[in-house]
Amino acid sequence: MTTETYTVTGMTCGHCAASVTEEISELEGVENVDVVVETGAVTVTSTAPLDASAVRAAVEEAGYALA
Repeated sequence: MTTETYTVTGMTCGHCAASVTEEISELEGVENVDVVVETGAVTVTSTAPLDASAVRAAVEEAGYALA
């Protein structure tokens, strides 16, 4: 298992967190996504290291940006 933490900007509520969680969860190998709206911290646990560009694309698809 691999755990990475990213910072996502623009999230302000639970709906924001749910959108980001949903998009990142669709990436292959993702086991868990934990979002802290107040800090923008998104911790992703996956079976193998994720491609940073894929994570960025998922976050952007949700309507937000990686810091």
